[in-house]
Amino acid sequence: MRKAISKSDWKDGFLFVGNQLALDFLNTRPVQNGEPSELLPDFSALLRWFQAAGVLNSWQVDSLQRQWGGSADAQRITKAMRQLREKLRKEILDWEHSGSVQHSALDQLNKLMAEHSMRTRLRTNGKSYLTELWFEPREPEDLFAPLAHSAATLFASVDHKRVRKCAQCVLHFYDTSKKGTRRWCSMQLCGNRLKVAAYAARRRQRHHK
Repeated sequence: MRKAISKSDWKDGFLFVGNQLALDFLNTRPVQNGEPSELLPDFSALLRWFQAAGVLNSWQVDSLQRQWGGSADAQRITKAMRQLREKLRKEILDWEHSGSVQHSALDQLNKLMAEHSMRTRLRTNGKSYLTELWFEPREPEDLFAPLAHSAATLFASVDHKRVRKCAQCVLHFYDTSKKGTRRWCSMQLCGNRLKVAAYAARRRQRHHK
């Protein structure tokens, strides 16, 4: 499917329309001009995505790039990340329709979370205090931590009926609208196209009555 993609849906070269980190991770392989486009071709791109997603800051990205960039481990982890993405894509597609997750996917996520866990810390917010999740990547594999945690949280805490693949493209999103009936990834990408098509269909129906 050919379509122009609005820059408003992009951040630093990546799409963020999913409203969930795990879904935005799936969306790093969109279809543009009828062809799949790999947005995570190498370790540098992977780090840039984590920064664009707000998971890593620029200082961390620079440090990790200096430590691991160009190494065999970095290449291996980038490939493993893409493999995890495609497995999650299949699981999330099935879960969107059935509400269930395969035991193998549960086992993989639990293993990743056990080996590369998120941490909790306390910080101040003016006069009050709050806890927040964070992680400190000490090896390339630790980059799995926020993705595994986000996928697990998605399956456990989000209504699967509000998570769906766009009716017009390959992107996934969590529908946060009040009615929960949205069928497109974003208004800029596919919403306008669907609304125009629906309007044309209504006009044809009235014309044939």
